[in-house]
Amino acid sequence: MAGELEPTTAISDALVILGAAGIVIPLFARFRITPVIGFLLIGILVGPYGLGALTPEVQWLRAVTISEPDSLDIFAEFGIILLLFTIGLELSFNRLWQMRKLVFGLGAAELLIIGSSIGVVLAMMGQYWTGAMALGLALALSSTAIVLPISGTSSPVGKAALSMLLFEDVAIVPIIFMLGALAPYAQADGLTGLWTTLWQGAAVVAVLLVAGRYVLPILFAQAARTKSPEVFLAATLVVVIGASLATGMAGLSPIVGAMIAGLLIAETDFHGEVETIIEPFKGLALGIFLITIGMSIDLEALRDNLAMILTAVILVLTFKAVVTGVLLRMMGARRNTATETGILMASPSETTLIVLSAASTAMLIQPGTVQFWQIVTAIGLTITPILAFVGRAVARRVDPVPDVAQDDSAPAGRVIVVGGGRVGRLVSDMLRVHDQPYITIESDADLAMQDKRDGYNVIFGNAARLETLRALRVEDAAAIVLTMDAPVLAQRLVSRLRKTYPDLLIVSRARDAAHAAALYKAGASHAVPETLESSLQLSEAVLVDVGVAMGPVIASIHEKRDEMRKQIQTDGALDHVPKLRTSTAPPSSSATAPAE
Repeated sequence: MAGELEPTTAISDALVILGAAGIVIPLFARFRITPVIGFLLIGILVGPYGLGALTPEVQWLRAVTISEPDSLDIFAEFGIILLLFTIGLELSFNRLWQMRKLVFGLGAAELLIIGSSIGVVLAMMGQYWTGAMALGLALALSSTAIVLPISGTSSPVGKAALSMLLFEDVAIVPIIFMLGALAPYAQADGLTGLWTTLWQGAAVVAVLLVAGRYVLPILFAQAARTKSPEVFLAATLVVVIGASLATGMAGLSPIVGAMIAGLLIAETDFHGEVETIIEPFKGLALGIFLITIGMSIDLEALRDNLAMILTAVILVLTFKAVVTGVLLRMMGARRNTATETGILMASPSETTLIVLSAASTAMLIQPGTVQFWQIVTAIGLTITPILAFVGRAVARRVDPVPDVAQDDSAPAGRVIVVGGGRVGRLVSDMLRVHDQPYITIESDADLAMQDKRDGYNVIFGNAARLETLRALRVEDAAAIVLTMDAPVLAQRLVSRLRKTYPDLLIVSRARDAAHAAALYKAGASHAVPETLESSLQLSEAVLVDVGVAMGPVIASIHEKRDEMRKQIQTDGALDHVPKLRTSTAPPSSSATAPAE
């Protein structure tokens, strides 16, 4: 009978997972909240310690709970493999080489200092020294699966987190082997086995690097010629799984092979298509992993040891955040970057659970101790998105964006560009082409410095504060252009500017037509939807290339733009839009705007 139920059980578990993904992802995206929290909460709810504990009394709950949590482990591991593969796609060998100081300097220092410190404290509390060392190293690890999707890999925080996480992912192999060598029953050749695995792993990695550079371009070129997404996906999965199996057979972690596969594909011309085609699978597999983490939280054990568990969580998070932040400051990071990264990296990792399991198997830690720290780890993983929010808030307080000094020498009638990114640079370029004075304000210090090095007239400051804009003499500006990709902030800033400066020309970037209508309602003079302009440019290119004369095309494009702008203004509940001053002459204090 049990054999007959197995297919039904597997189908039921799969439906629960897919249903959870179908609910969590769109629901949390609607409120701009990371789905990580949703997947973890779903795991607690449908796991054996949540609703699953009630299935003997309430039979119908079997249909909405996971009956075999262990069967999801392979899918969770595959999710981590795909995550590391996509991280490899975002990198390159040149970028890794540039990060070598951070990876092997900062990463090694962070792991060794935190791991040894926690180990010493636990040993002083009575834990035997081998078990204390295992626990210290396990808790020193941070979550690649959760941290990097939150921080990204291009921001200062993302780069710092990536460097430490890369070292931890590489170090997990010798850590597990070391625990095996420390086991009470370990053979004398345990250390020899470690060195054997390391040289075999190095040989496999070398083969992958050499073969991948020559084989992958040919493989993906053939897949691309078929013009079949299925073939392209199959080729990608073959590369990922093949590289992971190769490093796994050599004794290394499969995630090492996955990252190498991503790095190799990133060097080809097909990396963009691979990123697009693998993204949905990565998200679903990562969701399964997070659900398994949620299912591991024993609510009864949490209730019985609540005070001790919460104390352990607070102490571990605080210590890791402080040590990581101090190390980053010593490496030259800004205070806000060090603070945000330290808090974000404070929670333990999914690999903490792997190390705890290895230590338990090696009889270095008692089962009760393992369960206690598994719950601590699961709670830490669950609150990581909250830590990210707290880290950003604290970072703004410890190193706020400085106020801009009053610039009395600023020329009247210049344009103020808010945001020094891709769009802001393009606006600045066009202003310079037509000899129009301008100044750009950017709140990201690194981006502001890069723009200044590239010759742009940019200052570091927070345009969300009206005091900053007053220091730039916004009342005398010809216009203010909002270029940042932050819809809520842009709408709020437009509203405040219109109330304070009713005659100011405000031009804002909009994400789409609905956002443009909201900006018009808030008081924007012009709101330019990215989707509208890209459609008009596409239409212009097609018409000209099929033989229509340039003059009529440009005229029709302008006509269509005006037509759609009026429709957007109507959608924004505007009966009319005031025609604001556009000259570069400074206005008089009593000037009023004529109606259109």
